[in-house]
Amino acid sequence: MKHIGAIFDWDGVVVDSARLHVESWRQLADEEGHPPPAVPGLGGLGLKNEIVIGKLLGWTQDPAEMRRLMHRKEILFRERLARGGIEAIPGVVAFLRQLKAAGIPAAIGSSAPRANVVACIESLGLHGLFAASVTAEDVAHGKPDPEVFLKCAAALGLPPGDCVVFEDAPAGVEAARAGGIKVIGVLSTRTLEQLPGAVRYIHSFAEISPATLREVLG
Repeated sequence: MKHIGAIFDWDGVVVDSARLHVESWRQLADEEGHPPPAVPGLGGLGLKNEIVIGKLLGWTQDPAEMRRLMHRKEILFRERLARGGIEAIPGVVAFLRQLKAAGIPAAIGSSAPRANVVACIESLGLHGLFAASVTAEDVAHGKPDPEVFLKCAAALGLPPGDCVVFEDAPAGVEAARAGGIKVIGVLSTRTLEQLPGAVRYIHSFAEISPATLREVLG
């Protein structure tokens, strides 16, 4: 049987983190004396923080200042996570266990810092369900560049065409397609019309099975 792999974006695909991210950005803006961010979908853009701070919010272009703001924002996120925990996207934990039982390795491909991913794994008890992870620190180019997903496929020891990416953000879908990887759109943060380019769409991971991935990959 053909070996295949599953690659998961993190925020909005594995964890329901949009509210925590929006609250963290708002707190940071308040601390820094900026008006509340007015970026649509700020909690689930799928972009690296450099792009959010420099291009979308326009707070600074200075690299040192940008690093300071990025670091502070993610501290705020993890503080909120530690206080209140976080929820998994419906059905994803059971699906990850099905993949493991079926011998289909899973990888994390996220624009989030590794510390955020680790904190969420700890909170939800997801140890042992992922064979590899590629996070913000591991790539030079964020989504929509395909680097993160290509590195995930390589970490799983598979060609990109033998993997499926689960994504909820347009930048992530674009990144996967640019890398020659088929995408299943997760409609947790956007509608089907807002997430073009996927080969299949789901509202919950209860809608699919390991057999679904084999169908998608032919």
